[in-house]
Amino acid sequence: MTSADGAFVAFERVQKSYDGINLVVKDLNLSMPKGEFLTMLGPSGSGKTTCLMMLAGFETATHGDILLDGVSINNIPPHKRGIGMVFQNYALFPHMSVAENLSFPLEVRKIGKSEREEKVKRALDMVQMGSFAGRRPAQLSGGQQQRIALARALVFEPELVLMDEPLGALDKQLRETLQFEITNLAHELGITTVYVTHDQTEALTMSDRVAVFDDGRIQQLAPPDELYEKPENSFVAQFIGENNTLEGVVEQIKGNTCIVKLDSGDIIDAVPVNVSAVGDRTKVSIRPERVEFNRERLHDDAHTLKAEVLEFIYMGDIFRTRLRVAGTDEFIIKTRNAPDQQRLTPGDMIEIGWLAEDCRALDA
Repeated sequence: MTSADGAFVAFERVQKSYDGINLVVKDLNLSMPKGEFLTMLGPSGSGKTTCLMMLAGFETATHGDILLDGVSINNIPPHKRGIGMVFQNYALFPHMSVAENLSFPLEVRKIGKSEREEKVKRALDMVQMGSFAGRRPAQLSGGQQQRIALARALVFEPELVLMDEPLGALDKQLRETLQFEITNLAHELGITTVYVTHDQTEALTMSDRVAVFDDGRIQQLAPPDELYEKPENSFVAQFIGENNTLEGVVEQIKGNTCIVKLDSGDIIDAVPVNVSAVGDRTKVSIRPERVEFNRERLHDDAHTLKAEVLEFIYMGDIFRTRLRVAGTDEFIIKTRNAPDQQRLTPGDMIEIGWLAEDCRALDA
C-alpha cells in the first residue's frame, strides 16, 4: 500500500542544518513509487549522503517531513523503520560467522530459530554465498564481504533498502559485476532501493531514475538516458558524462531554436533549454559522440566549424580526439573504431559539425 499520491518514499520540504545557519539540504521535495531503484548522485558535500542518513534515521531533519508508505517517520528510531542498510565498509561483525551476521537482525526481531535458519539460507543463496555460512568476515574477499552485507540487508525482507557507496572499495571489474547483480536482485524482489554514489557511470548503469545533487538541491531528477541526452543546466551537463562547452550570447530566440554568437565570433543554432532572453550569456553543450568530422557523414543542415587536431588517442573501441575549436583547446570528439573511420594526426585541419537538435543552450 502506498500513499494516495502513489509515493512509497517521500521527502516534503526537507531541510538539514548542522549549525543552525548553513543548510546542507535545502527544501528537498522528492517522491518514489514502490519498487523503484533511485540513485542519489553528486560530488562530495552536495547533500546526497545526508538525505540517505535522514531516511535511515541516523540524522534528523531540521525542517520538513520524511514519509514511508504515507506515514511520517521523523520520530521513529532507525531500528524500528524496517529499512535494510548496506555500507561501503560492510559493517559486518568480525567475531561472528557469516550465518551469525545474517541471523542477528532476525534475532533482534524475535524470529524463531528454525525460521531464522531458513531465511539466512535463502538470503545467502540469493547472493550465491550459500557455502560460506561458517566463515568469518576476515576469511572473505572484499567482494564476498559486500555480498554478505547485501544478504544481511535483505534477510528480514525489508521493503526499502538504502545503499551508501557500497561498491566504492572494490576494483573496477568486480564493481561492474556487482552493479548488475544488485540491480537485478532489487528488481526481481521488487525492493525499493535508494543508492548513493558519486560515480556517474554506476548511476547511469543501475538506476531507474537518478537525482543529481549539488549545493544541497536536486539539480535534475530523471531516467539515465534523459539526464545524459537532455541535461537541464550546465552543472548536470558537465557532471554526467563527457561534455563540450562553448560560451556565447543569445542573439535570437525563435520557437525551439535559438541563435548563439560564440565568444569566438562563430554563429550556431541550439535548443534553448534555460535561456530566457536575447542578450543572455549561455553555455552551449554538445556531447563528444554527436560531433562528426567526415564530410560524407555530415548532414546538409549540420553546423560546421574549423578545427585543429591537438591529440588523437586510440582507445580500442573508440578514437578520442582533442581539438582546438571556437577558442577552446579542450573540445573532444569520440568516433567509433570502424574500418572506414579516418585516423587523424595532430596538426590536421578539419571541419567538424553537428545537428542543432544535439546542441543545448544552458545557463551561464
